[in-house]
Amino acid sequence: MGTTAATMPPKLNVHSFPRPPLLEKTPRHLQIRWNNQLIADTKDAYWALETTHPPTYYLPPNSILLPLTRSSHKSFCEWKGAATYWNVTNPANGSEEVKNRIWSYEKPTKGFESIRDYLSFYAGPWDCYVDGEKVEPQPGDFYGGWVTSDIEGPIKGGPGTWGW
Repeated sequence: MGTTAATMPPKLNVHSFPRPPLLEKTPRHLQIRWNNQLIADTKDAYWALETTHPPTYYLPPNSILLPLTRSSHKSFCEWKGAATYWNVTNPANGSEEVKNRIWSYEKPTKGFESIRDYLSFYAGPWDCYVDGEKVEPQPGDFYGGWVTSDIEGPIKGGPGTWGW
């Protein structure tokens, strides 16, 4: 039986997402695979929905299946506060370390306390999946949103979108 308009998931238009962002639990199944090895798996995550951005997912620490080491890199989000970054060693090649592609908030601001110590991953170099669908990274290399087939509308991050 094929997919029909009645069975397709509803589209999520990034221009209908709020600003400041909305943080809420999501029932979606999130998985991250690196060299075909499962490194994160959860149905207990949060997503942040912000105008012109695809969802950014925050996974609970107990869903991460390999050790992380704290990085000295820091950044600041006007909504969530100071971010801590993490490094990880490739489970298939112990000499390859990926730096600053995972972040968390140890002391998030009011309204975002629920994601304290939850981890967010850029969509690469590993493969990230939402309900079995491989995601595309948000354009550019600054934001960490995950783009799935149910996301529509112009997305911030690519050329010419910096001032949005």
